[in-house]
Amino acid sequence: MRFPSQSSVTVNPMSPRDLDLAIEWAAREGWNPGLDDAACFYQADPEGFFIAYSGKTPVGTISAVQYGEDFGFIGLFLVTPERRGRQIGLVLADTAMRRLSGRCIGLDGVEQKARNYAKQGFKLAWRNVRFKGTAAPQDARDAHIVPVTPELLPEIEAYDRFCFPAPRSAFLAAWTSAPHATSLVWRDETVRGYGTIRQCREGCKIGPLFADDATVAWGLYHALAASVPEGDAIFLDVPEPNAVATALAKEHHMTPTFATVRMYNQEPPVIDMNRLFGVTTFELG
Repeated sequence: MRFPSQSSVTVNPMSPRDLDLAIEWAAREGWNPGLDDAACFYQADPEGFFIAYSGKTPVGTISAVQYGEDFGFIGLFLVTPERRGRQIGLVLADTAMRRLSGRCIGLDGVEQKARNYAKQGFKLAWRNVRFKGTAAPQDARDAHIVPVTPELLPEIEAYDRFCFPAPRSAFLAAWTSAPHATSLVWRDETVRGYGTIRQCREGCKIGPLFADDATVAWGLYHALAASVPEGDAIFLDVPEPNAVATALAKEHHMTPTFATVRMYNQEPPVIDMNRLFGVTTFELG
């Protein structure tokens, strides 16, 4: 399958090897991807990743992942530094928008690019702030917090829908069982929250961190942080509208490093921002 292109650029669906290349480019841009991100991302929608070529040279990437029947998310939007300013980004954006046509589309973009996205019909929903801290010794894990297992996945998927607007079963199965990640769930009579911490090029990222309230969020954060070596860097991407999540980050001596803007091309989907303490990943929503 090929897509129409401009300026002698051809856009093709990615292979898993192409996605490895996109993740490497993301690392060079300072996005600090996880060690297992490529494999997990591909499970979300194997047909949702695209790579641009000029001749035989790869020059850009984008993802346009379909979730359910009505939602999609754009990410991994990259053009190699030496090819920027040549409309390659426009070709990639057109590819993504056509694949997700008719859906509510979300993206997390750097603040400097918000005007460009607005020209494509996207409107600001909220800011996400990336906080950085350090893993410290933690108290014993709360008895309600247990590892995510395959048997618990149906309950995890149901809880996930409070904070994510569409089913993502294949992605969650891969994400919560990735080799370089730890996923934990707070469960008493029902699931009250869950989270994942994964190894990245630098330190570890917590995401998602979804919880009923501050008690559950604090407990999960401590348990996840305790699963990595003391002194490791920890990153948490906090949605600014959740003031309790910001308080969690500050109480753990985390400091802001940069921000993104969450934007949608339609009315924002209905999710419970009070449960959203940490975004899963800026690339896939």
